[in-house]
Amino acid sequence: MGESWERPYDTVTSNVFGTLNLLQSVIDNDVKIFKFDTAGTSEEYGNVHKEMMEYHDFHEGGGLILHERSPVNPKSIYATSKLASDFLTMNYYDAYGLPGVTTRMFNNYGPRQNPRYITGTIITQALSRDAIEVGIIETKRDFCYVEDGVVGHIHVALWGNPGEVYVYGQGKNISIADWMKLILDVGRRGGYWGDKEIKVSEKRFRPGSSDVKELLVGYQKLHNLTGWEPKMTWEEGIKRTIEWYAENRREWIGRVDW
Repeated sequence: MGESWERPYDTVTSNVFGTLNLLQSVIDNDVKIFKFDTAGTSEEYGNVHKEMMEYHDFHEGGGLILHERSPVNPKSIYATSKLASDFLTMNYYDAYGLPGVTTRMFNNYGPRQNPRYITGTIITQALSRDAIEVGIIETKRDFCYVEDGVVGHIHVALWGNPGEVYVYGQGKNISIADWMKLILDVGRRGGYWGDKEIKVSEKRFRPGSSDVKELLVGYQKLHNLTGWEPKMTWEEGIKRTIEWYAENRREWIGRVDW
């Protein structure tokens, strides 16, 4: 996402050419596979383009609901590269019958995640510094705990129909400001830190108008097919995530972005 602007060639090489190499290798070597699951991202949806407004769904409160039929509008190199990977997977299904599915999991978080992602950077800064630097905090995200996400991938791999897209996440969203408040509250109650100063830093903003304003998933398709739904509450998921970062400093200290 934000990091893709710093490493655009690495991002495209990994996501686009990496996926293409895997797909073509399956065909070239006549590998018989049960399912090929390409992991996309909720970032592929980007922001609502005014000309596409009528094709989007909104809940009673006016918020956007994103599902498999929602128009895509990637706003970062990362999101564009993921969308390309999705389409390549569908190309190989159409051309060769390769049993590919694509999944768009909404904002995952949890133990072992790269500390440059928003949840990790908030927690690692809170564990190490008096002040926490963040970027834009008004945007809203749908956070899904990693264990729920893995189970979602397994459900799609086992029961998903080749050639189709499946999206899933927590099914509710929260502003980055309130997510940060929740993280700090959980950590404070757990004795990991005290009060922290919050600093909004422009150097942590995404370039231009490339930030995505709002993400919220409607995961009914996957639920109706497999019964999948998230099990982890945000508070418990955050608690487990803080515990891991607190107990495994050597695993992440060299990878932070602060």
